Amino acid sequence: MSTQNGQSKEFPHSSPYVNFGTDAAHHGCDPDKWNFKPIVPPISLSTTFKQDYPGKPPLYDYSRAGNPTRTAFEECIAKLEGAKHCVATSSGLSATMLLVNTLKAGDHILCCDDVYGGTNRYFNRVVSNFDIEITMVDPTNLELLKKNLRPNTTMVWLETPTNPMLKICDMEEIVNIVNNKYDDEKKPIIVADNTFSTPYFQRPLELGTTCSINSVTKYINGHTDVVMGVISTNDNALYDKLAFLLMSIGPCPSPFDCYLALRGVRTLHLRMRQHEKNSLAVAKWLEKHPRVSKVIHPGLPSHPQHDLAKRQMKGFSGMCSFVIDGGKDEAVLFLQSLKIFALAESLGGYESLAELPYDYLLALRSLRIS
Repeated sequence: MSTQNGQSKEFPHSSPYVNFGTDAAHHGCDPDKWNFKPIVPPISLSTTFKQDYPGKPPLYDYSRAGNPTRTAFEECIAKLEGAKHCVATSSGLSATMLLVNTLKAGDHILCCDDVYGGTNRYFNRVVSNFDIEITMVDPTNLELLKKNLRPNTTMVWLETPTNPMLKICDMEEIVNIVNNKYDDEKKPIIVADNTFSTPYFQRPLELGTTCSINSVTKYINGHTDVVMGVISTNDNALYDKLAFLLMSIGPCPSPFDCYLALRGVRTLHLRMRQHEKNSLAVAKWLEKHPRVSKVIHPGLPSHPQHDLAKRQMKGFSGMCSFVIDGGKDEAVLFLQSLKIFALAESLGGYESLAELPYDYLLALRSLRIS
């Protein structure tokens, strides 16, 4: 893709983070970390490590608590997110679970009303059973969000763009609202699910969030063959809690999955540009189609938060949602008639997918493609 002064001609608002591709390819993978100097980090399958003295391991003691291959991946993601720390987990939802396990009974989570279905299910059908209150609000209505912050709010859960309606949360403004309402010792954790954008297009920590969470399963791995998650943060105390919880609860990823994800992230910068280019081309085509009544893509001027997306993001990712005329029968017929796109869940791989999100079956015609 041609660029001038670091900016894409196709997407003039976009200016990539400096050295992103170099960091993705090299960070965490220094051959000098190992005495045999491998160019590709080894897959360390050992579950345990020899100690020279009881209780004093040289670096690792048990693979649930730490693993050389996992460390290489975590270091790479932390660098890409602009974070001090990263914790890798066995899935995106297990990363969510770790964060919720920092809370206690009587706490309150304020969450986006449009959010990944797995997060919605976990919050409202699992977490709510443990005397943790959940309130879901439209994140684009800042007055409503402010009104629903409570004295016992200990976590604000953002997702931007949201899944599947691609709302954009004004992270900087929401952080300001939270900071102005609470003293430092009572300030809620502000979580940003960065899965749709990835750190290539957006760095929530730079906008003031406490942590950034990604489903590695999607764009970061990018090859539809790994289920993993990550949490990145600059908060030392939060990192210590998460590392302890990971060791204590056990949702750690396998060394082989960490190796695959590390291999995948090396081409993240190349893939995300092409995802963006393809999705915007499809969105523009759909917008002109007579049987499509609405197209939702942050890169379109018709998106209600297009200007915010341009200001907050470095690019628009590869997701597009749209509404076709008709109802359930028309939506199902469309999905069953696809030639190149596959009807399948998930997103962010090299292949093209389409689905009718389960939470939106009542609408019966809102479709999502990646």
